[in-house]
Amino acid sequence: MPAWLILILVGVVLVILGIATDIGQFLIWIGVIVLVVSLILGLVGRSRT
Repeated sequence: MPAWLILILVGVVLVILGIATDIGQFLIWIGVIVLVVSLILGLVGRSRT
């Protein structure tokens, strides 16, 4: 599995956990940051090939 796909999955899990738990705001922001970084890495990886 590519690294960017793993980061997307981790980001989605963090966002879902953030919505479902009491410390949600913190986890939601971490999840969003991970999703953005993974999308950037995916785009950079595609542009290199």
